[in-house]
Amino acid sequence: MYEQATIPVENPQQFEAVKSAIDAAFSSAKVESFLKSLQSAKLRIREFEQVLTAGKLGPSIAAEYARLGNGDQGMIREHYLSMLEKVDIALRGKYLKVYAYY
Repeated sequence: MYEQATIPVENPQQFEAVKSAIDAAFSSAKVESFLKSLQSAKLRIREFEQVLTAGKLGPSIAAEYARLGNGDQGMIREHYLSMLEKVDIALRGKYLKVYAYY
């Protein structure tokens, strides 16, 4: 069975700040407003850096992310991508343009 390797976090404080912002955006209470803000800004959900620089995860999160090392940034991107796949199918259908690959 496949088991993902555990990579130690270099900067736990900034890592946790960015991870918490992602978790908050994808919480059941806020996910629809997050998707709506992406749709109104004409952003695709899988374009993490564009979502980040547009301030959709919070005004200071892009700066926190930039201070992370490459390994931590990779783990954050992976966490973000795993969270967007956990969004309810009905919401994903409602915001199809945000989720579309084209």
